[in-house]
Order: sequence, then C-alpha cells, then structure tokens
Amino acid sequence: MPKGDGTGPRGQGPGTGRGLGRSGGQGQRGGRGAGTGGECLCPNCGNSVAHQPGTPCYQVTCTKCGAKMIRKQ
Repeated sequence: MPKGDGTGPRGQGPGTGRGLGRSGGQGQRGGRGAGTGGECLCPNCGNSVAHQPGTPCYQVTCTKCGAKMIRKQ
C-alpha cells in the first residue's frame, strides 16, 4: 500500500496469514499427549508401574526408592 489507500497488491500484509506461527499451530511434540496407556518408569532403580490417566508420571513416586517417575516411551 504505497499510497495508504488500501489498494496494495493482494496476498500481502496483515490478515492474509493462517495464524499458525512458526510451529504450525501444533504446540510441543506435535500437539499430542503421550496417550492413556503406557508405563511410568523410575530413573533410579528401573521399577515400572502402569500409567494412571489424569496423573502425570512426574507426580508419581517410586514405591521402591521414592524417586519421581518418568514416562516410558
């Protein structure tokens, strides 16, 4: 819009994008969680327990050594 009258070339300027930003609008890890199944694994002793939906593994403590668990991939 060199003249400032709104007659600039089509497809350029604000309002023409899809609003996705740099990451394609999917968020971290493609926008998906790890799912409901799987296991929580202790990084200290290797103990594993079934993952409980609604409770992240990092909030679960190991029953053998008391360390915080991680999600098994």
